[in-house]
Formats: sequence, structure tokens, C-alpha cells
Amino acid sequence: MASVDVIKSCIDSIRQISEHIEGAVVYLDAGATESFQFIGAYPVLLELGARAVCSLENMTVLDAVGDWNSHSEPATKLVVIISRLLSDAHRYILHCLPSHQVVRHCTIFTSISEMAHSVFPDSPLGPDAYHEYESLLVQDYEELSKKSGEKPRHIGSLLQEKLNLEDGGRLQFSSGGEDVPHLEASSSGRDFFENNPLDYIADTVQKLVISVHHFPMILCPISPRAFVLPSEGLVSESYLSAEHEDSISPGLPPLSTGLLSNTDDVPPGATLTAHFLYHLAAKMDLKMEIFSLGDTSKTVGKILTDMSSLYDIGRRKRSAGLLLIDRTLDLLTPCCHGDSLIDRIFSALPRRERTSSHVGSGSQLKLGSSYLQRAPLDVQIPLAKILNEEDWKIDNFRLLESVEAFLCGWDSGNSDSHVADLINLSRKVHDKPSHAGIDILTGSFVSSDNFRGMPFLEAILDRRTKDGALLVKKWLQETLRRENVTVNVKSRPSVVTTPELQAMIKALSRSQSSFLRNKGIIQLASATLSALEESNCTKWDAFSSAVKILSVSSGETSQSLAAQIGDLINKSALLGSQVNKGKGDISKGLISLQDALLLMIIGYILAGENFPTSSSDGPFSWQEERLLKEAVVDALLENPSVVNLKFLDGLKKELEANVSKLKSEEATEEVLEIDDFDDDQWGKWGEEDDEDDNKNEQVYGDMQLKLELRDRVDNFFKFLHKLSDLKRKNVPLRDGSLTVGGNFDEDTYVGKGLVYKLLTRVLGKYEVLGLEYHSSTVGRLFKSGFGRFGLGQAKPSLADQNVILVFVIGGINGLEVREAMEALAESGRPDIELLVGGTTLLTPDDMLDLLLGDSSYF
Repeated sequence: MASVDVIKSCIDSIRQISEHIEGAVVYLDAGATESFQFIGAYPVLLELGARAVCSLENMTVLDAVGDWNSHSEPATKLVVIISRLLSDAHRYILHCLPSHQVVRHCTIFTSISEMAHSVFPDSPLGPDAYHEYESLLVQDYEELSKKSGEKPRHIGSLLQEKLNLEDGGRLQFSSGGEDVPHLEASSSGRDFFENNPLDYIADTVQKLVISVHHFPMILCPISPRAFVLPSEGLVSESYLSAEHEDSISPGLPPLSTGLLSNTDDVPPGATLTAHFLYHLAAKMDLKMEIFSLGDTSKTVGKILTDMSSLYDIGRRKRSAGLLLIDRTLDLLTPCCHGDSLIDRIFSALPRRERTSSHVGSGSQLKLGSSYLQRAPLDVQIPLAKILNEEDWKIDNFRLLESVEAFLCGWDSGNSDSHVADLINLSRKVHDKPSHAGIDILTGSFVSSDNFRGMPFLEAILDRRTKDGALLVKKWLQETLRRENVTVNVKSRPSVVTTPELQAMIKALSRSQSSFLRNKGIIQLASATLSALEESNCTKWDAFSSAVKILSVSSGETSQSLAAQIGDLINKSALLGSQVNKGKGDISKGLISLQDALLLMIIGYILAGENFPTSSSDGPFSWQEERLLKEAVVDALLENPSVVNLKFLDGLKKELEANVSKLKSEEATEEVLEIDDFDDDQWGKWGEEDDEDDNKNEQVYGDMQLKLELRDRVDNFFKFLHKLSDLKRKNVPLRDGSLTVGGNFDEDTYVGKGLVYKLLTRVLGKYEVLGLEYHSSTVGRLFKSGFGRFGLGQAKPSLADQNVILVFVIGGINGLEVREAMEALAESGRPDIELLVGGTTLLTPDDMLDLLLGDSSYF
């Protein structure tokens, strides 16, 4: 039987819609673009006959002429692939249609099913969402076309009777009794209809055919056996918990208390996750036996079970086990800087800017901040910075000059505004300087790239940092031998150095043909080089060492652990104050105040597991906690500008102004010299009294600021108490078998993560407290019917399945994927195929944002 491969399943799904893609201009939204990049789908789309592949949100008039397959006639078909609601993409689709003069067919593929559209709170479409949207889009397009000759001000009135268009292109419910604002017609669409010399409009309107279909396979495979969801797709952006006592962040499930919420209170992220997993299993011909750990996972498992139907009984599907896990059962693993090259790469490299923004509009905030700003998974590999050769140029640089020349010569007698705008845009791009170390020449990951059949990312995902770097070095050496290129650099077999990697990368990139042939390994090696740079590597190792110290201290006494946490806060505060005083830059490898606060979170979670209490007052004594509070207050007073914390909203400017005032006073004291006692000063006593009054007023203002900061810090420590109480509140963690210590005390570095421990126990057929089995369709049939006649079915075990999919609701990191594969290897079950997935790929910075940043409820 064929092995389970996520990338292959995605490619097969694209080939199944080849009849729609052939001869069409394909538009992808931000989520689909991110997904297709990881899949390596762009060559497949062109192979299937796509005229061009374009960005939906960044549509330009050049899309109509960017024909890769050399057709002389303009395209009559459009294909739009989106990872969001149809109502979300409506503005972009309506903006796109007029730019293609002879379009006859527009086919829309969305990853959100009709049922998900009908149950999602922000969707105005019902159970027949696809057909309903088809008719609404046609009517809106016709209305736009009819009003084009009248220089229209409003379009889309039919759909907007039900919707209210918000900033960023998202369509929302309009509030009762309020006027619904209309969408201004785009300048490009208006100019097209006003200046179009061809009589295409009437014929196009009459024959335009819209069709909407479901395309669930929009995901980001890190490897054939590991995947996450697109950062700008609706499933990843939707919140996983509403704001209440047991919630931490909208991007994380709430704490598991064993009390499932009502069906009406299920967060949209949980509903969409269930629908995604259901259709993923269907596309991969898998029949799932569902197991869950955690309240949100149980809710998702229940939805999945309810979605299964009796029609699935007769279909021949491969049996598989689905293990759902709440991220909040293990917050430590993604917070720590583990031994994973993939995690180092995603933490070290900059990401591209988000294409769209859904968070921040007034109505969405009233709805409870339903949408998250996830960091894009598209890392930017600074190839130009690494190559750094003035005489080395790739055709992409000259292409900008060619495009500019083409635009200048294209209808030069016409001073049309959009031509001038495009020429100006090309000049801006040509002259654009590097931004944050990213030059025009950048690269990014494609998980389908491989070396002699071995996928790059999968191979390093299964290895520790040193082993992964050595493997990349080996691939580079073999590629150089194949290209018959020699490199004059010292090399040791078991050591990887950055000069050695850079020399080999440059050698492979000296010719454009060699660069294009070996683009995959060059990009991966460049990413590895960036992750192993001294500034990134030293800081990562320093954080890892600090976590190790906290872990060792947590095995001793609470006083020892509190002292270590306080020491980290004080050292980071001292470093920040030295920078503020202009005495030097931050030293490489030293921990910043933000890092120290993340380490404080780790320390409190460790303290809660090692020094559990029956109250909510925290794991430390009041004396220990008072010292920690004072340390945090002092650190924030001295360094407010170096942290981005949500609990300082509204206070940060005052804190920064206070620091500036203190710095100016210190500078003044250094400059002024105190004169000797002078008899003439006797006459200034009255003036001194006035100065004392002003000084008292200023001191009172400083005291108010400090009291307000103390209140904020008190709330911060209440949040830390909630995190330290994870073990007591989360039912699956109460017996201690799945916590950091658990049955793995031989691990001296924080221990293995929850995924590893859970898989080890499950594959060993040990009982796991809180693990719930959701009956499959056949199981429910036996239970309800044939079970009465003695034909009952025994409860299956996850270890009995040959295919196991572990999905972490809230996100995973590279370390967890490696540890999951280790657990499978140690179980001695080579017959089992293991897939690992999660809502998103988490780095320590992402966790800091979810716990204390803009994506936090605190």
C-alpha cells in the first residue's frame, strides 16, 4: 500500500482540477500563495497550462499580459484559489474581473466548505453558500458594468444589503439600523471601462459564468510527513478561545478543566479545524479513529464524529488514527529554545510582510477580536547579503530594467495614469534599498526540494542542530563534486563553520546556470548559515542555558528558583540601562528584558509543576514574590522602550518620558558644578520654597506613575499564577505522567515535550488520563443497533493503527516533530506511518506574542 505523503496529496488535488487551470490566469490569495510555495505547486500550475500565476490582493493590469505559455489570444478563463470566506475575497475578485477584457469563465476554489460557511459567525452566506455567492457575484459585476458609463460611485449594492465592507477587504455583518457604506469603485476598473476602445463589455457581461468549488488541500507542508496551516488562511487566523477566566490567548485553546462548553459557544477556530481535518482525511482516503486530549480537542473530535455519515461505511478507505492535542497542555516546549535547526532557522530569518490585515477594524473588535495576526511562514533568505559579489548579477536585476523599458515604450503617446504609475513603481523597485538586511534577491523554502530523492526539510527536521548542519554541509560538498567545482577552504569532517558554508555557497552561485540548477540546496545552506551566525547562535545558546539553569533549580527549592528568575531580570535590566545611557550596544548573546520575561513564564510553569499549591496565590512565598515584583517594576521603569507588552498599553509613553527626564537630569548634574557656600544665597530662601513646591508636584507625578506600573505588574503576576496552575487545572496533567518531570527524570534538559511522552505511552499501550476516544461511524452503529445482539465492538487503541496523524490545536514547533519521530523509532513499530500537524509553526517569539503581546488576552 502506498505511503502517506502530504505533499503528493496536495499535488494530486491540483491535478484533479487541471481542466479549470488549462488556459486560465490563476489568482491566489495570501494563504494559498504561502501554501503553494511550500508545496512547490507553481511549476505544476504552469505544466497544467496556466497562463500566469498572480496575487489576488496585489492585482495589476500586467496580469493580463504576463503569459508564460505563449498564447497569442487573451485568456478567457480566470481561476481564483482562496483560503478564506467568499465574502472576505469578494472585494478582490470584483476588482480583478474588469482587468481581463474577454473573460468568459471565472472559477473560484475556496478551502472553506459550504457547511463551514454556514456555521462561521462572520459569514453572511447560508448552507447553499456556493450557489448563493455565484448569483450575487454575477449581479454585482453586472451592476458595476452597467454603471461604468456613468462614472459610478457605488458598486455591489445587492451583496452589500447583507454585508458591511470593512477595511482590508473583509465583509462583515452590518449592525441593525445603521446605513451600510458602499465600496468605492477601483480606479483601475473605472479607467478600464472609460478608456477601453474595444467593445467587449456587453458581450462579457452576458456570457460571464461564475462557478464556486471546494478545494480543501491548502496547507503548508514542512515535509511530506509534517504540515501546518497557512498563516493568512482563515483556519489559522480564527480565534481558538473566547475571552474568559480559563483563556490565555485567542490563538491558544483555553485551559482544560474537563467541562466542555456548549455547542453554541464553540470558537470559530475549533469549528474550522474540525472541517479542515474531515476533508483532509477524505482527500487522503483515510477513515479516522479519533482520539483527543484536552477540552478543545474533545470539542473538535465531537464535531468530526458528528460530521461522519453512514455513506462512508461502504467506501474502501484506509484506517488511520487521529490524535488531537491542546497546545495549552504543554506551553513549555514552544517557549524554550530547543535543539532543532528548523526552529533556529525560522527564528533567525526575517519573514515577509503580511499581504492582508483583518485585525483592528472597529466592528471586529466589538466581535471579540475574531482574527489573529499570525507571522507569515515565508522566511526571507538574504542571498544577496551572503553572496556579496559586485560582479555577480542574476537576470532578476536586469529584468526590472527591461520591464521599465517595456512600459515606457508601451503606448508612449498615451499619458494614461496607470501607465505612468507602473513606470514610477518599477523605478521605485529598481532603486529600493535593502530593508532589514533583505535585498531584492531573496529566497524561501520549498519543502518539495530534494537531493537525490531525499527531501531537504524532512531530513534536517529529523535531526538535531549539529547533525542537521553537517548534513547540509555534506549535500553542498556532493553538489560541488557533481558540478566539478573546487573550493579552497579548510574543512574538518565533524565541524561546520560559517566561513566554510559561505565559501561553498559562493562557489555554487558563480554562474547563473549552476545557481538555477542547485537553487534548493543553496537556499537551504544560506538559511542554515544565517541561523548559525554568531549573533543568532550565541543568543539561542544563552537562552537554552538559562532554561537549563531554571530546570535544575526547579528540582531543588522554590527559593533557589526564585533567585535564578530574579537574577535574570536584574541582569537584563542592567544591560538595558547601559544601552539607554549610551554606554554601548547590546552584547551578543546577552538576554534582553523580553527574553527575561519569557524565561520568567517558563520558571513559573516549572515552579507550578514542582511546587504545586492548592491555592491561586502562586508557587512562591510572598517574600520571594515581592522581590520578583520589585525587580520587574525597576526593570520596566529603566527600560520601557525595549519591550512590547500588552499590559503596558497606555502607559508606555509615560514610562519612556520618565526615562528621558531622568537621563536629562543626570546629564545636568554632571555638567553643573556646585559653588562654595555664598552669603548671597540667604536671600533666595523664598525662591527655594517655590522650587520645593514644584519638586513635590513632580515627585507626586512620579509616584502616580510607579503606582500605576505596580498595578499592571500585579496583574502580570496574577497571569503568571494562572500559568503555574496549569498542572492542577488541566485534567490530563494531574497524574504527573505527562508533565515535564513525569517518567522521564533521566532527561537533564527540561525533559521531552508532551507529544513525545504521549506517543510513547500510547504506542506502549499504557493508559493516559484524559485521553478520550470518539466512536467512529461503524462503532456508533454497533453501539446503537447490533450491540443489542451481542455484536459489540471493543474500544480500539491508537497503537493498532498503521497510520497516525497527530494534530496539535494551537501550533507546533520543529523540536516536537523530531521528538515525535524519535518516539515512533523507539517504539519498534516500523509498520506505523506518522504524520504531525498543527495550527501554525511556533517560535519562542510567537509564544511571547501569544502570551504577553498583541495576540494575548492579558
